[in-house]
Amino acid sequence: MIESYSFGRIKVGEKVYKRDIIIAGERIIEWWRKQGHKVCLDDVKVIIEEKPEIVIFGTGAFGVMEVLPEVIEEFGRLGIEVIVLKTHQAVEKFNEMYGKRKVIGAFHLTC
Repeated sequence: MIESYSFGRIKVGEKVYKRDIIIAGERIIEWWRKQGHKVCLDDVKVIIEEKPEIVIFGTGAFGVMEVLPEVIEEFGRLGIEVIVLKTHQAVEKFNEMYGKRKVIGAFHLTC
């Protein structure tokens, strides 16, 4: 579960992260995208390998990060539900679903 989120930082358990992260079960992976504020298929390979039911993208405090249509289409083809929200909303949604369904969260922490 995510303990807290504020611009530029997210606390998961007892650890604070100041870089974008992917939460996949017990694994937390620091995450950088090839195109910065755009999420392409190469950026989500680790998510696809985990075979989640749902992926929640946190697009930043102001929603600047964009999940490209090719990513949403590929997840749909694989039967994976995609939810795209500003990060504070994505954190809330992730915590609601955590432990109830196989959910992965990918969070942009700044803009």
